[in-house]
Amino acid sequence: MPAALSKEQRQKRIQDIIAREAISTQAELVQRLREIGIQVTQATISRDINELRLVRVPVGKGRHRYALAQMTGHTNVEGELARLFQNFVHDIDRGENTLVIRTADGHATGVAMLLDRLRRDDIVGTIAGEDTIFVLARTVAEGEALMEELHELMLG
Repeated sequence: MPAALSKEQRQKRIQDIIAREAISTQAELVQRLREIGIQVTQATISRDINELRLVRVPVGKGRHRYALAQMTGHTNVEGELARLFQNFVHDIDRGENTLVIRTADGHATGVAMLLDRLRRDDIVGTIAGEDTIFVLARTVAEGEALMEELHELMLG
C-alpha cells in the first residue's frame, strides 16, 4: 500500500498533470489522480485548485482546461485584469460595501485571483465560485468607487 502523500506532494502532482494534460473539470482531475494511485475527493481537489490558484483557460470550440496563472509584477496584473474584465465579466452589482461580479462560466476564480493580487487597501477580500465573485470593500463609499472603476474596466 503506497504511503499517503502530503498536501504539498499532492499539489505538486496536480501541477505536473495540468502542465502535461488538458484537464477541464475537477472530476477529470480526481479520476487522473486515482489512475496514478492517489485517492482524493472532489472537495479536496476543489480546495487544491483554489490554493494553487489554477485558472480555466479557453482552448477553442467552447472548451477549457486548467492552467497555472502566470502573473508577475503589478503592471501585468492590472493589464491582465483589464483583459479579463473586457472578455469575461458580464455584470457588476453592489449592495452597500459588497460587490457581486458575474463572469463567464469558469472564469470567476481567475478574475478574483487578480483582484487579490492588486493588494488594495479598499478591498478586504474576495470569494469566487464558478461564475460569481463577491468582493468586500472596506466602506460603502469605497464600494461605490470600486464599482465605478471596475465597471469602466468591463466596458473597456
